[in-house]
Amino acid sequence: MELEGRGDGVKKVGQAVASVSRGKHGLPVASQPSSVPPRPSVGPPPSRCFLETSIKEEIKRFCRRLVHSWWNDDSICLESVTYSCKEPMEEVRSHLPGLTGLKNLGNTCYMNAILQGLCSLPPLVDYFLSGKYKAALHKGNGEAATAFGCLVSDMWLGESACVSPEGFHSVLGKRYPAFSKRTQQDAQEFLICVLNELHEALKKSSKRKCVPDAKGSRGGVSETPTIITELFEGQLSYDITCLECKSTSHRPESFTVLSLPIPSKSACSLQDCLECFFQQDTLTWNNQIHCSWCGSKQDAAVKATITKAPQIMIFHLKRFEWQGKQKRKLSTDIWYPLGDLDLSPYSSEEVQRRRDAEYSLCAVVNHSGFLDDGHYTAFCKHSVSTNWYSFDDAQISKLSDSSVQTHTAYLLFYTCQSLL
Repeated sequence: MELEGRGDGVKKVGQAVASVSRGKHGLPVASQPSSVPPRPSVGPPPSRCFLETSIKEEIKRFCRRLVHSWWNDDSICLESVTYSCKEPMEEVRSHLPGLTGLKNLGNTCYMNAILQGLCSLPPLVDYFLSGKYKAALHKGNGEAATAFGCLVSDMWLGESACVSPEGFHSVLGKRYPAFSKRTQQDAQEFLICVLNELHEALKKSSKRKCVPDAKGSRGGVSETPTIITELFEGQLSYDITCLECKSTSHRPESFTVLSLPIPSKSACSLQDCLECFFQQDTLTWNNQIHCSWCGSKQDAAVKATITKAPQIMIFHLKRFEWQGKQKRKLSTDIWYPLGDLDLSPYSSEEVQRRRDAEYSLCAVVNHSGFLDDGHYTAFCKHSVSTNWYSFDDAQISKLSDSSVQTHTAYLLFYTCQSLL
């Protein structure tokens, strides 16, 4: 299946989870192929179950001790390891669990940026660090989840400031040959493939399901719930009204990534992109629908509504578009909020009533440069220190809140505020 949004031209990649975009007929459809990282050596490593405490709480306590020490002591002494206040502050901060650089294997910045974004999400990190994923694995279909779990462990509990993602890259490359090459790839496509592989590896059934396109699937990837569907999957309902007989039908579509059009060439806001995506469309001429009541093709109005809001909402800003036979990149400066993103205007009454449509930004994947000569980086909010950091392969630096707003944003990760 051809996936949209590549930064280096369109290529074919294998199946992936749902990504919603507007189809060629104007109807939005789901593309669905459906830190201190180095932990100082302070004696024996903690128990895998951390005794009676969850791994998430153990990490938080460890990080709070370090964060408290940064502001109250001249140095941090953990048995034989001492971080002097004379050292550069960024070097000290680089030791916070979860702040681990990733080695570039050769044009793999797209992978590193996505992995940093995913590994900054507390519910996903907790699931893999706690080892819960091992109980869900089944024989012959768990390589991706195992490799991802090892990488998460290295990044959060390891002893290196930078680790190599080669193991995970190799596993994913077997399933998707395009990613095995050391060539530039699109981060959005890689994200979709990663989520799909993790979902497939954690499904209760060992039988792999290949979904050629959205038209062949009504339920998306949610038929067998996994941590991926629990966190990332939402649902849209398309209300399709025949303009002749006024009858209305409803079509549900699952999604994990919303691909938003950019309505301006110069500057706009995320809210403008959402308005453009959720505005009512009229289908005419070759885009007419077949009305079962009229028994013939008719013009129709279609409007999408969020009927299930995911815990983690991912927006793909469609910066790459075709103009005639050539593809180009839109360098539009898009403003997006760091907190209090309200999706209730685009949501059903039930979602509004449960207050599930308010989000805070937790990660940004950036693309700088041009179509064939670009570079990906990630901005991630650390779940314990609540500071923002920039991840540029192996390099990590602290960011001010104002610096998180950038004209190179390509993917936006938002967490439902009810989780915070």
